Amino acid sequence: MPKFTGFPPETLNFLKELERNNNREWFRANKLRYEAAVLEPALDFIATMDPKIQALSDHFVAIPKRVGGSLMRVYRDTRFGKDKTPYKTNIGIQFRHEYAKDVHAPGYYMHIDNTGCFLAVGIWRPESSALASVRERIAARPADWKKARDARGFKSTFAMGGQSLKRPPKGYSEDSPHIEDLKRKDFIASADFAARSVNDPGFVNTVARTFKKATPFMQFLCRALEVEF
Repeated sequence: MPKFTGFPPETLNFLKELERNNNREWFRANKLRYEAAVLEPALDFIATMDPKIQALSDHFVAIPKRVGGSLMRVYRDTRFGKDKTPYKTNIGIQFRHEYAKDVHAPGYYMHIDNTGCFLAVGIWRPESSALASVRERIAARPADWKKARDARGFKSTFAMGGQSLKRPPKGYSEDSPHIEDLKRKDFIASADFAARSVNDPGFVNTVARTFKKATPFMQFLCRALEVEF
């Protein structure tokens, strides 16, 4: 099995050049560079992360496949977004819950970009029933939510993000416990990291240690959505 030895320096250089030349002709001419600088080291990273993800939880998966695995496609879906450039200029890697195809479930995510690198955990844009389930569990178990959200390792490493409602959701009032969290439309948290750290052979261990600090948060979300952690 290939072993991850760090993303090469060429990785970020390629992404920067792609940003300046985001067209099909340039990409076709530089396809071999993309595979060597982005695709292959990303797949090695995912394969090396597999046992570390399993150590976090048996129910999340790391799949080192070119298509349909943990590596997100470089090809941009231009049908609905304002950005009509054909390629993404970042590397996105997601470690999904094993039930993610059937239900909305939390996940782990890594983003590498010349404009900012970060790790993220949780659920982004959950469907209404999943969002309601998280809110209901926060309301029913406010102490458990506070313990998960304010766990020392998690709070010192991750920052809650995403969008929120301006007013309380239906069924809640301004004096409901944790009302600012109940207003959230996303239950996502992120941790920034320096771009140069991706070149380190020990980067896999850094990512795994960071994800581990989110365990209380991820456990709470899994229980709210009735999926195993």
